[in-house]
Amino acid sequence: MTTALTSLGVTADSVDDSVRERLDRDGYAALPGVLSAEQLELIRARLDELLAAEGDKAGVEVHQERGTDRLADLVNKDPMFDVCFTDPRLLASVGHVLPDFKLSSLNFRAAQPGSGLQELHAEGGPVTGLDQFQVCNSLWLVDDFTTENGATRVVPGSHRAGKAPGDVMSDRRATHPDEVLVTAPAGTVVVFNSHLWHGGTVNRTSRSRRAMHAYFTRRANGQQLDQQKFIRPETLARLTPAARFILDVT
Repeated sequence: MTTALTSLGVTADSVDDSVRERLDRDGYAALPGVLSAEQLELIRARLDELLAAEGDKAGVEVHQERGTDRLADLVNKDPMFDVCFTDPRLLASVGHVLPDFKLSSLNFRAAQPGSGLQELHAEGGPVTGLDQFQVCNSLWLVDDFTTENGATRVVPGSHRAGKAPGDVMSDRRATHPDEVLVTAPAGTVVVFNSHLWHGGTVNRTSRSRRAMHAYFTRRANGQQLDQQKFIRPETLARLTPAARFILDVT
């Protein structure tokens, strides 16, 4: 793990102590400006191409959801998405939550106007100790996340609650008294401990709200998308040994 992270440029200074403190205390932290304006323009265009090409099969490798556009297996669909599992700031943040990890899946979700509300949920199940965390996610903001366009809501500190949302809420779609909206400009990456209670909100604008999700799990766990099964020869050929290690492919 250490060799792979070092090869990908991760150092002790890749993120500062404030990021680590927010991940510990709140369960999430924003990394501003990871994607440039030029990268965002290319990514948006490519996502549009993939949605048009895949049609009603878009996202089928992992999950389809009414009221949203979904794509899955982005690892194999363009080298421009490699940044989502190789960026040093991202990897340093994930490595603070999980001492050993691999990519579980790299997907895309766009909440359509009038849709996008999810129940509060958490992956990995309730835990009672900081050494028990199993999963960590990251939101790659392709659009600005605002109070109106379906930004993700989180309940700060809930990753340490030792309970699931359903243990304390009769309606997990309802507003939690402690929830906050994660708002930030496009190009930001929000890393969050996936045991944190979270969910999408309703997009009240006339345009879709787009984000990519790079989801990580401990190396001993199964992946949401079996990277070894899906990896294409041309993808494997372009990846460095360190990137292959992050995907757990050979």
